[in-house]
Parts: sequence; structure tokens; C-alpha cells
Amino acid sequence: MTALVVYESVYGNTRAIADAIRDALAASGHDAIAVAVADAPAAPDADLLIVGGPTHMHGLTTSLSRRMAVKAAEEDGHHDVEPGAGAEQGLRQWLRSLPERPDRDGATAAAFDTRGDANAALTGSAARGVARRLRRRGYTVVDSESYLVDDAEGPLHEGELDRARAWATTLTGEVPAAR
Repeated sequence: MTALVVYESVYGNTRAIADAIRDALAASGHDAIAVAVADAPAAPDADLLIVGGPTHMHGLTTSLSRRMAVKAAEEDGHHDVEPGAGAEQGLRQWLRSLPERPDRDGATAAAFDTRGDANAALTGSAARGVARRLRRRGYTVVDSESYLVDDAEGPLHEGELDRARAWATTLTGEVPAAR
């Protein structure tokens, strides 16, 4: 099975989750790579597409929310911002540009996000928006998951990387045997 993990990250928390997912899939013998959305292929060719990003203002980031997050980090003296974090294009734009998969054959996907530690009704969830956009493009979304951070900048809660690794291994059973 081939897996492509596409992520957007501002403070590195979402990248860490994406890397944990990739590592778990690779350790299970699957061909898996993780790429920042800026480096993601326009037309992914993988048995499993896993897409994730941080939750900003109750959903997917926008160019404004990314710029605001970078500016806030600078003002707070937080200098560990991901390269390209304030870019105009993020997951929202990349998902919109994905080619439609009308056949749905082998188009299996999953979504994840990082968000504050509160009820999703209060924080929102980028994973819900990712999943909805993937379905619109013809992907069968088999699961979505949220990973918690202590505050907007992190760090991730203890155990979240292990949870991401465990989640990744459950996804492999959802992919059709052959495309």
C-alpha cells in the first residue's frame, strides 16, 4: 500500500503528527511519505491519502489566520514557526484544486487536525472541513481524528504522537486490497 500524508503546520505540532503517522505506516511495511501542503502533488496517486492541518477559528486555516498566527508568534517571541507558515496557499486552497475522482475506485482518504483541548463544539475542527472537501472530490473518507495541544502554539499533549501512530495502523485495514 502507498500512503501520502499531506499536512499544513504553523508551530510544528501538525507536522509532528504527520511524521508520526508516516513513521507508523512505514514501520508496518507500507510505502509512506509526508509532505507539507506547499510540496504536495496537484493530483495525488496513493492508495491512502491522509490530510491534516491545524484548527484556526473553528475550522481550516485561511491566508488571514495563517498570517495572524505568524504575527502573534513574532509578538510573543516564539520563533519556531514552520517555513512557509504565513503563505497564501494552504490546505483549503490545495483541497479545492484537487481533481475530482468520479469513479471513487481506490480513492481512500482520512483527515486529522490539531486543536485546543476543549470540546470540538467550542474549538471547531479542521478535520471536519478536510473530510468534507475530500468527499466533494470523490474520496471515500474512512476516518478523521483530532490531536490536542496545550494552547494555540502547543506543545502536543503527552501521548498524542503515540495515539497518531496507533490511528495510522487502523487506517490500513480500510484501504481496498488493490487498485
